[in-house]
Amino acid sequence: MKTLSASLVFIFSSALGVSLFSADSARIANTIVLDAAGVQNLRIQTVAVEEGDFEESVFSLGRIEAKPGNIAAVSSRIQGRVVALSALPGDVIAAGAEVAKVESRQPGNPPPVISLTAPLGGVVTQLDVRLGDPVEPEKALLEITDFSEVLAVARVPEHVAGRLKPGAKASITVSALHDGKLEGELLRFGTVADAASGTIDAIFKLANLGNRLRPGMRAEFSIVVARRANVMSVPRSALQGEPSGRFVYVKDFDLPNAFIKTPVVVGQINERAAEIISGLLPADEVVTQGAYSLAFAGGGSVSLKEALDAAHGHEHAADGSELKADAKTKAASASGKTEAGGDHGHDHGDHDHAHGDEHDHDDEHGHENPFWMIVSGVLFAALLVVAFWKKRGAAKSN
Repeated sequence: MKTLSASLVFIFSSALGVSLFSADSARIANTIVLDAAGVQNLRIQTVAVEEGDFEESVFSLGRIEAKPGNIAAVSSRIQGRVVALSALPGDVIAAGAEVAKVESRQPGNPPPVISLTAPLGGVVTQLDVRLGDPVEPEKALLEITDFSEVLAVARVPEHVAGRLKPGAKASITVSALHDGKLEGELLRFGTVADAASGTIDAIFKLANLGNRLRPGMRAEFSIVVARRANVMSVPRSALQGEPSGRFVYVKDFDLPNAFIKTPVVVGQINERAAEIISGLLPADEVVTQGAYSLAFAGGGSVSLKEALDAAHGHEHAADGSELKADAKTKAASASGKTEAGGDHGHDHGDHDHAHGDEHDHDDEHGHENPFWMIVSGVLFAALLVVAFWKKRGAAKSN
C-alpha cells in the first residue's frame, strides 16, 4: 500500500509539472513583444471581447430597382405639338412644376397652349419627345421617378427563403457608393421562382439618402436569418489562420506592447464578426487592425526577457522564465550588483494573460507560488485516495 501511495503521488506531481511547464513554454513561444514605434508602425488596434447578440446571415447578390409606385408619366389630354420643354433627363423636378407646353390643334389665333406639370417630385428618367414633335393623348412625353426610397432585390436560394419572414433585415453594400453598408427591410418575395437556379427574388425596401442609388446598380446582401443572444464573438478582422487552424492575437495583461498568438475554436461567421466557442475569455483584448502584420513580426522588436525585466524590475532568463536563486546570484555578480537576502524592494504581480496562464514567481519574493499551490492541492487529493484504499483494505481484512 505504501508503494501504491508513493506511486500515485509521483505520477500526479510529474504530470502536473509537465503540464504547467508545457503551457508556460507555449505562451513564451507565442508571445510577440514590440516597442512603441513598432505598435505605431503596424497601426495596432484592439477591442475587448464581450458577449452579445450574434446574427447568422447568408450572402446573396442582387440589384437596385425603382419602386413601381414611385414612377409617373407625363402626357397631354389634347392633341397638338410640343412648343416648350422645361425638363431634361437627370433634372430634379418638384411636384407641380411645369415640364412642357403643348400647342393645341384647335383653331385659334394664336392656338391655345396648355402647360404640363409633374405629378410627383423626382428625377426625369426618360424623355420621349423633342420640340415640335406631335403629341397624342395616348403617348407619354416623359417619365419622372421618385428615388427617395428604392427596392433592393436579392436572389436567394429557396431553402433560405423558407427561413425569412417580412421584416427581416439585410446589410446591403452597393459598390458604386464606397461608403459603408445600408440596412434594408424585407417587404415580400417575387411571384415566381427561377427553376434553373433554384432561387427566388427577396425584395427589400431601402432608403436612398441623397438620391444616389439608381436602378440597375449591383448590390451585395448579407441577410440575417437568425439572431442569438449571449454569444462571444470577435470582429472578423481579428481572426487569422486557415479554417483548420484559426487564431487571434491577444494583448498581454501585464507586459506593455506584448501580444500572444492564441488558438481559438470558431463557430458561425457573418460579414462582421466570428463566433468564438473556446479559447478566449470576456475582457480579453484582441488585435483587430494590424493582426495580419503581427504574423510577420517574428519575435518582435523587443525580446521577451527585456520586456519582463522592465515590467517586473528584476532579471529573467533569455526564454522569459524566472531565474533561480543561484542563477540570480551569478547574474548579479557578473554585473557587479549585490542582493541583500534576495529582497529587491519591489512587488511582483501575477503575470496573467487572456487564457488565465500564470507567470510563476519564486517564493523568495514574498509571493505565493501558483505551481506549488496546485501541487499541494493535487498531493492532498492523492492522500485522500490513499486513505480511501487503506480503509477499504482494512474492511476487507475484517
